[in-house]
This record gives sequence, structure tokens and C-alpha cells, in this order.
Amino acid sequence: MDDRPERGTRTLSLRRQLVVWVLLPQLVLWVAGGFATYRLAVRYVNQAADATLSQATRALARRVKPIGNGLLIDFPRAAQEVLETDPNDRLFYMVSTPPGEFILGNNSIPMPPATMRPRLDAPYFYDGEIKAAGPAGRRGPDEPMKVRIAALFLPYPAPEGKQQWMLVQVARNMAHRQDIFKMILIDTLLPLSALIPLLTLIVWIGTGAGLAPLLRLRKEVEGRSPLDLAPLQIESAPQEVRSLVGALNTLLASVRQNVNAQKRFIADAAHQLRTPLAGLKSQTALAIAATDDPALIARLKLVDQSATRGAHLINQLLMLARADPEAAAASDKAPLDMPAFVQEIVAEYVPRALRAQIDLGMDDAAPPADGAPLRIEANALLLREALTNVIDNAIKYTGRNGEITVQVAPDDDHVVLAVTDNGPGIAEADRARVFERFVRATDQGEGCGLGLAIVRDIVAQHGGTVALQDAQPHGLRVVIRLPRL
Repeated sequence: MDDRPERGTRTLSLRRQLVVWVLLPQLVLWVAGGFATYRLAVRYVNQAADATLSQATRALARRVKPIGNGLLIDFPRAAQEVLETDPNDRLFYMVSTPPGEFILGNNSIPMPPATMRPRLDAPYFYDGEIKAAGPAGRRGPDEPMKVRIAALFLPYPAPEGKQQWMLVQVARNMAHRQDIFKMILIDTLLPLSALIPLLTLIVWIGTGAGLAPLLRLRKEVEGRSPLDLAPLQIESAPQEVRSLVGALNTLLASVRQNVNAQKRFIADAAHQLRTPLAGLKSQTALAIAATDDPALIARLKLVDQSATRGAHLINQLLMLARADPEAAAASDKAPLDMPAFVQEIVAEYVPRALRAQIDLGMDDAAPPADGAPLRIEANALLLREALTNVIDNAIKYTGRNGEITVQVAPDDDHVVLAVTDNGPGIAEADRARVFERFVRATDQGEGCGLGLAIVRDIVAQHGGTVALQDAQPHGLRVVIRLPRL
């Protein structure tokens, strides 16, 4: 079954989905943390700056003292230069009395908003704009400067016992404060930004480790033969994976029971049919010997041929049941010397090939480069059945005056067993189908369509592969690859 998504849809892997859902809250927290940090930084910097402005207004107010009918301003020139030295962080000041009537400082500082009610010894803080000379910095030449202003209302006695008000204002350029805000924001978010890739890597590695049991389960399933229905084994797996494995094992057990029931039925039926077919052949032979009627003899021979074909089919069914994965797993396997084993089987089939006027022989391949013998781990009985099926098919379909060559050769960590004939061969379109049960590529001969299916199952149980290739100039080449010891 094709498990690919439908065209037009895109799906993320489970690992990517986990990473996204883990990192998404982290990203939200990163943004929220950066915003909260910035707001806290603005708050504390403003408090510190306002405290500095408050101290400056009080210090300036102490320099203004009432005397007689006027005010004594004790503000040396050196102190003024200190306040106005840095053009990017200048302190502007103004003293007015009554409030709004300029006495000292920079008369461009805006007055407090009308909504403010004067309070004694309690500075007011508000934002404003002034036009200041000097370097514009990040401002345009005609652009006003944004400042933070502290205003302090102070009373002082006047002639005739009247009380007057004096307003002391100190303003500071807000550009420096904005620079501090940005520095704090950058210094806070940069480390957090550096942690995002590190966190992503940790989460990616962690999800990979967490999903490792699923990867092992996939590899175990992918590495299996389609005929292998044994339970899956996953050790040290999380509970969720164990539940999945348990469900799969339950399904495999159900399928295995159904397959075993079918195979037992085939084996039992084959065993039950062998005896009556053998009796039918015996009775047919006796009937042929007891009659002289040519027509009856011809009919009896047809009956004998049908019984022979039925017996062959039953034997094939029994071998197919024997090639069952569980039966093969339970059978004994032992080291097998392939050249000697194949040579013995070829020698057994030489008389039959001679009767069919076919040249059957074994090609001596070059010895392995490492000098080691060509041995495999195999069940000799099953492997013999596979090889005899291949040679039997070659003899049946090659035709008179044909040639069949059997070869055993090394190929890295495999042993290659090849049976080549110069018969009609099999069309390339039919080569995959002929390995299915009860499928034949030709109507010639008396085969039942199980020979190559048996070969495929037996070779698969030995961890090998079987393939059909073209032979030159014509014919078929059956190539069996088996793992080498």
C-alpha cells in the first residue's frame, strides 16, 4: 500500500512536529520575555533619570536665594559649563518668577501642562521639545530636541509680606536615555537569541532519542521477508511503543494463524490425496496390461498421465508447505560446500538430460581470490529442492539438442548459483509473475506453476535472492545469490 500523502498535501514528520510544538512556546516566551525586559528596563531607567533630574532641580533651587526685594543667584560660570559640556547629553535649566517670567537659563523650555497643580517641594516630570543650538546628532538641523523635564515650584517671601512663587526647571536630552534602552534590549535579547539555536539542537537531539524505538521498529519491519510473521521484538522501549508493538504482534499472530491454517489444509489434503492417486496409477497400469483394445489403452494412458500430473502437483504442494517460514526456521541448517553439493545434483540429472537429448554440464568457475571454500549455511533438503526445480524446468523447456550450464561462483560476500539454458526463455514482462503461485509463462509442458514459487520461498528463507536474466544469444539465466560463510 502506498503510504505517501496525496498530491497537493504536505505532511511533517513526527519528529518535526514535536520540535515545532516544543519550540513554539519557547519562541512565544522569548518574545514575551524580551518585551517584559524592555518595559522593566524603561521603567527603571526612567526612575533613575528622573531621580537625577530631581536632584539637579533641587541643587539649582539651592543656588537661588531671596534677598531684600530680589533674588541672589549663586550659579558660577564653571557650573554652567559642566551642565552644558556634552552636546548629546546636555542639561538645560531655567528659573522663572513668577512662573513663566524668565530670569535665568534657557527660556525655550516649555512650561508644565496647565493640568498640573503646583505642590511645594514636589517635582513634576513631563516630556517636551526645545530648540537647542549645537550638534543635531541624529536630529535634522531644524528638528526640535525631545527632552525630559523636571519642574519644581518653590515659594519665597516678597516685600510687604506677600508670598511669591518661583519655578525651577531642568531638562535633559532623551536621546541618551533611548540609547540606554536599546543597549539593555540588545544585551538582553542577544543571549536569548543565541540560546534559541542551542535549544533547537537540544530538542532535535532529544526528540531523535525519544523516537529511536520507532526507528528501530521500522528497521526491524523493513528488514523482514514478506513471509516472516514472527513477533516483533523491541527491548527497553517506552510504554507507547510497546503498545504499538503489542498491537502489531497481535495482528501478526492473527495473520500467522490464518496462514498456518491454510498451509495445514494444503498439507493434509496433499497427504490424503497421495494414496488414492498412487492406487489410481497402479490400477491404470494393471488395466493397460490386461487389455488389447488400442482405444482403451490410449484412454488409460491419458488417465495415467493425469494421475502423474496430479501426483507431481501434490508433491509440489507438500514442498511449498515445507518451505513455510516457520517450518524452515525450525529445520536444521548446517554449513554446505556449494560446488560439491551442486555437482552431485547435476550428476543425478545427467541421465534424464541425455534422454531428452540435452547437454547438461557444470562450468568450473575460477576459485575465490581469498582461497576460502564456497560454503553457505543452509538446509540441504530445501536447497536441493530449489535447485532441482530450476534444473527440471530447464530440461522441460530447453528442447532437444539444447544446452544447460550450471555454475557456482563467488561474488564478494555471496555465492552465486547460475543455471543457464539456450531455450526459448521467458519474456521480460512475465518474469515477475512467474514467481507467483500457479502462474505459468507458457502453455507447453505439464507444469503446475509452483516450481519457481517454491524456489523463491526457499531462497528467501536462506537470506538470498533469485532473479531471471537473458542468456546470450538466447535463452534464460536463473541467478540465485546466497550469503557466504
